[in-house]
Amino acid sequence: MQKKDDKNTANKNHKTACLYGDETAKSLANFTISELKMPRAFLWALGTIKSASAQANQALGLLDSDKSLAIQLAAKEVADGFHDNQFPIDVFQTGSGTSTNMNANEVIASLVKLTSNQTISVHPNDDVNMGQSSNDVIPSCIHLSAAKLIAEQLLPSLEHLRNTLDDKASEHHGTIKTGRTHLMDAMPLSFAQEISAWSAQVNYAYDQLQNNLPSLYKLAIGGTAVGTGVNTHPNFAAMVTRTLTEKTGLTFTPADNYFRAISAQDTAVCISGILKTTAVSLSKISNDIRWLSSGPLNGLNEIRLPELQKGSSIMPGKVNPVIPEAVLMACTQVIGNDTTITLAGQSGNFQLNTMLPLIAHTLVQSIQLLSSSANALADKVVKEISVNHDEIEKNLSRNPILATALTKLIGYEKSAEIAKKAYAEKRTVIDVAIELTNISAVELTAHLDPKRLIGGINETE
Repeated sequence: MQKKDDKNTANKNHKTACLYGDETAKSLANFTISELKMPRAFLWALGTIKSASAQANQALGLLDSDKSLAIQLAAKEVADGFHDNQFPIDVFQTGSGTSTNMNANEVIASLVKLTSNQTISVHPNDDVNMGQSSNDVIPSCIHLSAAKLIAEQLLPSLEHLRNTLDDKASEHHGTIKTGRTHLMDAMPLSFAQEISAWSAQVNYAYDQLQNNLPSLYKLAIGGTAVGTGVNTHPNFAAMVTRTLTEKTGLTFTPADNYFRAISAQDTAVCISGILKTTAVSLSKISNDIRWLSSGPLNGLNEIRLPELQKGSSIMPGKVNPVIPEAVLMACTQVIGNDTTITLAGQSGNFQLNTMLPLIAHTLVQSIQLLSSSANALADKVVKEISVNHDEIEKNLSRNPILATALTKLIGYEKSAEIAKKAYAEKRTVIDVAIELTNISAVELTAHLDPKRLIGGINETE
C-alpha cells in the first residue's frame, strides 16, 4: 500500500505535470483567438460524462474492471476541478469541441498512468472515448452543465429573491404612495403592490425555467458521430444517463432524436431566451430601485439604500446604487449572450452544429451571472431598503392625478380642470375640489382617500 506522504507527493506531481498530449498541444498552437477557456461547470460535466461512460462500458463487458475503475477515478478528479490548468484550449476552437474532448481523453489517460504507477495503460481514444464522439459528448455536456447550474444555483437564487421581495412587501401594505406611468404621476398604490409586481416577474422567470428544465435532461450521448450511434453499444446511452441521474438527482434520458440533438442546439436557444427574459425582469427591478432611491434632494427619494461604499472619489457623502448598477451590467451581458447563442444555434449544417464551445461557454456564463445577480439584489438591496415615509406622504398629498377619483361624480373635463389648477397653484386636490364643486368636504375626503383608491380602480392613462 502506498504511504500517505508518497501519495501526497504523487498527487502534487500530477497536478503540476503536463497531462495533456499531442492533440491538445496542436490545438494550443492552432487556436490563439482569445484567453477564454471552457468554464468550470462544463469541465465538471465533461469529467462526469467520461466517468459514467467508463462505468457503462464496464457493465456492458467492453472495458475491463481495472481500466474502468482507473478511468472513473481520473475522470472524477477532472470533474472535481483538480486539473483545470490542464484544459488550456481556447473557447474559440474547432466548432464541434473536438479539441476539448481530446484534451479530456488525454488528461484522463495520463492520470491513469500516473496514479497506477504505470501498471495500467489506457488509450485516450480506444478506452477513455469508447462509445463516444465529440459530436455527442459536447452537446451532452452543454445540457448537463446548464441543467445542474439552473437546478442548483439559478432556481434557488430566484426563489430567494422572490421570498425576500415578498417579505419586504409584507412590511408595507399600509405604505400608500404615488404611482407613475410614463415617468409621470399617476394613481396611488401601496408600496407592497409595487413590490408585488417585481416578485411576480421573478416568479414568472422561475416558473418558465422550471417548466423548461426537463428539456435539458435529454442528452445526445449515444448518438456518436452523426446520430446513428455507430461504434457504440445500443444500451450504452441508457446506462450513462442512468448513472448521471444517480449522480445529480436530475432525471436524464437519451435524446428522443439523436439527429436533432447533435445537429441542432434548439434547446440551448430556448433556455437562453428564458434567461434573457429573466435578465430583462431583473433590469426592470434594478432600474425601478435606482429611480425610487434617486436624490436625495433632486430625485424621488422614496426609498433609501445602504451605503456599501463611497459613491464618489471627488464628491464626499455621495451614495450610489452600486448593486443595481452591477446587476444591470450583468443583465446586459446576458441579453447580449442570448444573441450570441441564437446566432450560434443557427450555425448547424446538416448533421452537426459547429459553434458548440461558444454555446457552452456563453450559456454557463448567463446562468451564473443571473444567479449571482439575484442573490445580490436580495441580500444587499431588497433586505436593506428603508422607506422615506415623509417624502412619500408629501408627494401623495400633492398628487393632482388624485382628481381621477372624481370623474364618476363630476366628469373627465371638470376633474382635469381641478388637477391642472391644483398642480399650477401647488395646492391639494381636495382644496381645489371644494372650491370648484358643490360636493361637501366630507364626501370629497371619502372619494379622495388614497387607501380607498388602491383597491383596484381602473386607471385611465
